[in-house]
Amino acid sequence: MMGVRAVNSCSIFRSASSPPISAVRCPFFTFRSSSLSRHPKLGFLFPVLRPEKKFFGHGSVWSCSVHSLVDIVMEELEFMRKRKRVCAASKVGLTSSGKLLEDKLVNRAMEKGLLLEFKKDSDRVLLAVAQRPDGKKNWMVYDQNGATSSIKPQQITYIVPGIENFDHAGLSNFIRKAQDNLDPALLEFAWVELLEKNKSVTTEELAEMIFGSAEPLESYCAHLLLSKDELYFSVLETKGSRSLYGPRPTVQVEELLQRKLAREAAEKELQEIVQLLKAAKAMPLEAKPPKSSWIVEDKIRHIIESLESYAIDACKNDEQKKTAGMILKAMGLTKTASSAVNLLIDIGYFPVHVNLELLKFNIRTDHSDEIISAAESLLVESSDPDELDDALSAARLQDGRLKVWIHVADSSRFVQPGSLVDREAMRRGTSIFLPTATYPMFPEKLAMEGMSLKQGEICNAVSVSVVLRSDGSIAEYSVDNSFIKPTYMLTYESASELLHMNLEEEVELKILSEAAALRLQWRLEQGAVDTGSLEARIKVANPEDPEPIINLYVENQADPAMRMVSEMMILCGEVIATYGSCNNIPLPYRGQPQSNIDISAFAHLPEGPIRSSAIVKVMRAAEIDFRKPIRHGILGLPGYVQFTSPIRRYMDLLAHYQVKAYLRGDSLPFSAGQLEGMASIINMHTRLAKRLFGSSLRYWILEYLRRQAKERRYRALILRFIKDRIAALLLVEVGFQASASVSVGLHIGDEIEVWVEESHPRDDYLALKEVI
Repeated sequence: MMGVRAVNSCSIFRSASSPPISAVRCPFFTFRSSSLSRHPKLGFLFPVLRPEKKFFGHGSVWSCSVHSLVDIVMEELEFMRKRKRVCAASKVGLTSSGKLLEDKLVNRAMEKGLLLEFKKDSDRVLLAVAQRPDGKKNWMVYDQNGATSSIKPQQITYIVPGIENFDHAGLSNFIRKAQDNLDPALLEFAWVELLEKNKSVTTEELAEMIFGSAEPLESYCAHLLLSKDELYFSVLETKGSRSLYGPRPTVQVEELLQRKLAREAAEKELQEIVQLLKAAKAMPLEAKPPKSSWIVEDKIRHIIESLESYAIDACKNDEQKKTAGMILKAMGLTKTASSAVNLLIDIGYFPVHVNLELLKFNIRTDHSDEIISAAESLLVESSDPDELDDALSAARLQDGRLKVWIHVADSSRFVQPGSLVDREAMRRGTSIFLPTATYPMFPEKLAMEGMSLKQGEICNAVSVSVVLRSDGSIAEYSVDNSFIKPTYMLTYESASELLHMNLEEEVELKILSEAAALRLQWRLEQGAVDTGSLEARIKVANPEDPEPIINLYVENQADPAMRMVSEMMILCGEVIATYGSCNNIPLPYRGQPQSNIDISAFAHLPEGPIRSSAIVKVMRAAEIDFRKPIRHGILGLPGYVQFTSPIRRYMDLLAHYQVKAYLRGDSLPFSAGQLEGMASIINMHTRLAKRLFGSSLRYWILEYLRRQAKERRYRALILRFIKDRIAALLLVEVGFQASASVSVGLHIGDEIEVWVEESHPRDDYLALKEVI
């Protein structure tokens, strides 16, 4: 029999009488340019041309076209096949249907020295030499890697025929020769012939067909070709380590070929993208491609979007997850969200300090052009860049009582319920304040220039005036539309400084401070709980930089200026609740059912952060009623409505809509039921905003601590014990709560020194050690 190999522009022909492939190599022939013709039997494309070299065969010199050469060879092939079939039939016998009478799948018994292939694990198949039995069924083998192991019979995938007492020293050479002779194109020839005759083959029969020999090396080569083949053959039957193969139908081969080509094209494309990612990863920071460049081409954008979704655990479908996993594996990375994050940072798509939760929750950080255009049409031009939604004023009456005014920006003057801008504000629910940026509920220009109170300008406001009794309770109040002209702006720091200086000319500021003290005392007598503590505040100037500037300051909620503003806001909330109750106005009345908290149970704890921390641990969530006020036990009030931040909180804006309509004498825009339905959506966004603020603040505090010198020490108050000697601590200079193991003998309220052993903001990990 002869073997035929069609390779590009040449063909190799071998006779069955030729030496085996392990001993001879057939020459390749080169041809001049030509047209192609398909042979009617093989189905291959052959060039119709003259060879540059003569073909020597059977002692004669052929000088003919390749096409005619194939015809001649095919005739010889057919003659030799017929002769071989006669010989084979005389030996084993054929049925009328062509089935061999002899069982082709008889397994060879295991014995020492056999050369076999076995499955090491799900990914690896190794060649080995049988050494000795290991128990009843297992065998010890020496594999191609030089390792000895025990294998089970079911692990054996092939026993190389015709070999006894194989020397394991020859394994590498045998494998090398086998690899040199592998050419999947050889299978196509066999497939064409076997498909035409509807025949099946064993490994050895295939070796005889394509190599002209069923010697051990050729048989193993045929086994390797069949085991790796994805196109032409399928396993019809298997017994132990022997299998019978049959040619696949033409339609199926064509379909599999198309899939194979598609996979190869996809693999090539994958490797191109991997090389692109590796190149970007290796670039210095300043030279990395801009983010926009990664989303220009569709195929690259698909890869980046898949990695981004994988990084924030928000894959839209299995395809995205599969794509991201494939890229990470090709890059030599583990298939984890953190690997995807780090890769996107390394190529410059993500900034080093990317806020993943903003992406995960798809937070709107910009307003659409349509919303901005609608907002700007509402504006009266102004140039004040600060957002102010409340102002304070005060006076001492002739009878000695104190009168205060809380002026709240009239933002509802610009927007109407149900308008385009209003609907967008409701979808957002609240402005989001992060250390790196503020994402306003309203478009920035409308919020900061149109709605805000502006120094030195006449502004629209809703003014709440209150006359206090000497004990701090409310004697009189009113709620009115107003025009005000703010005289000056004060920060908490400047207000605190002025209060501390006690200047005679700052009479109004002193009255406000006095009124705040009266109110606090009155609320405490009503059962209010003082939850003031130290809180960290951070501003990051350039968050896109790898090493941005971090400005940290600690906010002491017991500071006089903060107390003053806080008490006035609480006072305003009490008045609006009373006003709404008296006039049957549905409003978001807030309450907190902790009115039965026994404050005396915490009296043994030091006042300030330690006591506040203990009380906060037992507090329950606030409740809202939209029909009538409910007691707010923590604030010590019979009723409370948030009203002072309509630019930043949509629930406050709803209260404005209701109160403003009542002041005008109009029908109220919302019923209690409508308010309740809207609140369920708004509160969801509010909780998300709080979560984003908290996680972002914590990230930047950890980044701040990571940058500090290792030798720096921090004062820490022991707030409580979590378990055994693990204590919750308050870092006084940072305004941040963390935990650490502390020495035996320490108690709640004690102050210790700690140092930062490790701080990893991306992993949300902080390790503190007590200074002993």
